[in-house]
Amino acid sequence: MSARDRILDAAADIMRERGVARATTREIARAAGYSEATLYKNFADKEDLIVQVLRERMPALDGLQPTPGESTVEVNLAGMASAASAFYQRALPLFGGLLAEHTRIATHREQMNRHGAGPGRAIGRIAEYLSAEKELGRVSADADLEAVATLLDGTCFHQAFLRYYAAGPDADPVPGETIERLARTLARSL
Repeated sequence: MSARDRILDAAADIMRERGVARATTREIARAAGYSEATLYKNFADKEDLIVQVLRERMPALDGLQPTPGESTVEVNLAGMASAASAFYQRALPLFGGLLAEHTRIATHREQMNRHGAGPGRAIGRIAEYLSAEKELGRVSADADLEAVATLLDGTCFHQAFLRYYAAGPDADPVPGETIERLARTLARSL
């Protein structure tokens, strides 16, 4: 296993256990068996490390990019909801403490924007998919795509939060029937 992979694994574990705000690059490097200098040879800064943990050590968000025109819009929305809720459920423990640190979150927000990451990106990806479906005539011309994308993403986040709150980091995933009902309801509005 490469140094980069070992650092990513250590970072994911420590960030899930202690949160992003309390995890230091020094302790992550040490847990991976490397110096902090080695960590910085592989990652530009702590935010770069966070972004890579989210991209490479969390459930894949590939489901947020279905191919327009393939399958049905409802099935594609269900796939996006499943991917988003799984991602949020795993990512929640990383960011809990960060929300309470007002000065740290401002810096974190700026850095995430610099890396092209952060909350809200999923809404844009969902809206882009829906826009492509609209161009294909599979979504109503008067549908409010931004509202549907926001409802889908927000519901997935909320469901993940409720499961995490009720059962902690090892909570069962959002049930498939919940995801299917959400997708069916939103698809009908389109």
